Amino acid sequence: MTAKKPAHPLIPADRVNGTDVVNTAGEKLGKIEDVAIEKVSGDVAYAILSFGGLLGIGAKYHPVPWKLLKYDPDKRAYVVPMSRDDLQHAPMIDEKELSGWTDAQTRDSIYGFYSSYGVGPYWG
Repeated sequence: MTAKKPAHPLIPADRVNGTDVVNTAGEKLGKIEDVAIEKVSGDVAYAILSFGGLLGIGAKYHPVPWKLLKYDPDKRAYVVPMSRDDLQHAPMIDEKELSGWTDAQTRDSIYGFYSSYGVGPYWG
């Protein structure tokens, strides 16, 4: 069976923000708070996923490699092959870091965690 294609192949970043993220079982994990784009190459490196909290208070922010997300037009959501428990153990960033970071150790720990899902670094 061929996957349904979205009506428009491109989407502005401001429309990505707020899109739900679900796992393969259809369980809502959170929403995309923002995307992180590598300045020089223009590649989307991460989706910043907000998880938990109430009305934005107490939410946790997880940088999820963009290559791990697959858009499902029927669900109108991005799907990741992770359980809620997996996401709770994924690397987090603080809300004040949403504007970006340059710490190579943080970057490497993010991709170290997600390497078991078959996703390599955006820079490689």
